[in-house]
Amino acid sequence: MNDVLLQRIQRKLAALSDERGYQILDYVEFLESKFAERATPTGIFAKFTETVEDTMRAGKLPIQAISGTMGVMESAAKVMKGFAAAGKTVVDEAMRASEGEPPAKPAAAPAPAPTKPTPEPPKPGT
Repeated sequence: MNDVLLQRIQRKLAALSDERGYQILDYVEFLESKFAERATPTGIFAKFTETVEDTMRAGKLPIQAISGTMGVMESAAKVMKGFAAAGKTVVDEAMRASEGEPPAKPAAAPAPAPTKPTPEPPKPGT
């Protein structure tokens, strides 16, 4: 799908309620099953999230409950990505240390600007 078409569809979808969004998702999945191979989500957490969402929808749970749960799961996915990035950094540093390379230096923060001493106000009577 070209970028212009994708952006146009995203603009239209952003204005819809969650209920309408799920109706559109149902239609897209119908088209996908009829005309194309099913795209599998990438990553174990994405697969788990889709399974939970599909189970909740099949159980006819209210849209608000599904939306809230998906919001929590999205937040959890972001946290997991942060953990993964931190773990990768630790492993990279351990590999550098085992190879005898100096550790990567974090980006240096700018040095604080020197402060000028404030002049004392003149004392009365002098």
